[in-house]
Amino acid sequence: METIILDEDILVHCVTATSFPDGVLKAHETLHKLLPFDEHRKYFGLSWPAPDGTIIYKAAVGEMHQGELSEHHLETKEIVKGEYLYVDIPDFMNNIPAIGTTFQELIHDNRIASDGFCIEWYLTKDICRCMVKMS
Repeated sequence: METIILDEDILVHCVTATSFPDGVLKAHETLHKLLPFDEHRKYFGLSWPAPDGTIIYKAAVGEMHQGELSEHHLETKEIVKGEYLYVDIPDFMNNIPAIGTTFQELIHDNRIASDGFCIEWYLTKDICRCMVKMS
């Protein structure tokens, strides 16, 4: 595990998965239909436990130009600035279970914030950065 500091908040626009894990791919596909992949755009997956014990998952994307996503009327969330624990997973599409395993390690670290959520940051088409906010 390593640490990274986000110097500024990141506002993201989200599509909520109908279920977890089964609806995750569909949520990302829906988002990519609205916005075809662009290597300069920031793509994320956000997840946290619901009160009933299920997982809430949102495929998320950052704007490249302020207001460009307003026409889609998507829910917004904020990835807040601060210090994060992270692990990069190379070639993640060929090892999807590594994402879940990595988050299980990250969320059991006693340095994480109790009110944060799990963040998948898709740095490239091959690298997924799994992150959790530190307290």
